[in-house]
Amino acid sequence: MKKMFSAGFLCIFLLSACSGSFEGNMERELNSFDFVNHNSEQVTNGDLQGTPVVANFIFTNCDTVCPPMTYNMTGLQKAIENEGIDDYRMVSFSVDPKEDTPEALREFMGRYDLNEDKWDFLTGYEFDAISTLALESFQGLVVDDPNSDQMTHPTSIYLISPEGTVVKSYDGYESVPEDEIIADLKALSDS
Repeated sequence: MKKMFSAGFLCIFLLSACSGSFEGNMERELNSFDFVNHNSEQVTNGDLQGTPVVANFIFTNCDTVCPPMTYNMTGLQKAIENEGIDDYRMVSFSVDPKEDTPEALREFMGRYDLNEDKWDFLTGYEFDAISTLALESFQGLVVDDPNSDQMTHPTSIYLISPEGTVVKSYDGYESVPEDEIIADLKALSDS
């Protein structure tokens, strides 16, 4: 009887480990927003609902982390598409909306090999709006450095559920866990 119980427990444990269930590390509602993208088209938080979204924060004049982070996001996008995942979107929020016009964002995007059909670079708001969105929805600080033209901002990649909840953050700068993000995207798409 003891062996049967142990075998049954082991079976249940193995099945649950292989089920592809999603485990987040945060749960924050995505605040309402109404911004414009790199093509001057309106994008709202409601437009993102119904599909998983991969998001990050950047600015085009960044001379440190933003170029490698954007490169990492393009690599992630290629990996997602190589897996045959079509049910996703990507969003990069500018933390320097005064300088990052739609034209500046388009020029910045042109430096990278990316699928623009799935990726919006957003601007068209006041600095306080993006600072509040980052803090309240992503638990990240966006701070304008008064001594330079640089900004302090999160370097994470975030996953937003189809229901509009920020559910997970990952390293977006040094070692992006592409396999984990892809598995999480699949789990959210199946749920």
